[in-house]
Amino acid sequence: MFIWILGAAVVVGLGYIRLAPSDPNDWHVPLSITQDQDLEGGVERVRSDVTRDMLVALDQVILATPRTQRLAGGAEGGHVTYVTRSKLFGFPDYTTFELRDGTLMVFGRLRFGRSDLGVNRKRVDGWLSGIEG
Repeated sequence: MFIWILGAAVVVGLGYIRLAPSDPNDWHVPLSITQDQDLEGGVERVRSDVTRDMLVALDQVILATPRTQRLAGGAEGGHVTYVTRSKLFGFPDYTTFELRDGTLMVFGRLRFGRSDLGVNRKRVDGWLSGIEG
């Protein structure tokens, strides 16, 4: 009986992770990042000399990333947040880009857990490599 209860709890937990709503008011927030920083559950990046056209081009690359969709905002407005879900369990990661006076601030972070095992760093650095080319 314990195995069935445990199994049901796991299924419910995974269902919540995959289906929990993402409130833009919680994730699409103004950024005030001043330096690159690797965090246990995410990453912060700052790039200078970025134009709005570069962010719009980057937006297309990001939206072509598997399991990634725009949560709020838009590249044309200079402030956009994306949700990328893991393939197996559907864990959501949120990445916000904000362009202000030629400076691009990026904040990628997990929603559940403490460590993302470097997944956000790898993803964000890969996206940014396209504009640093």
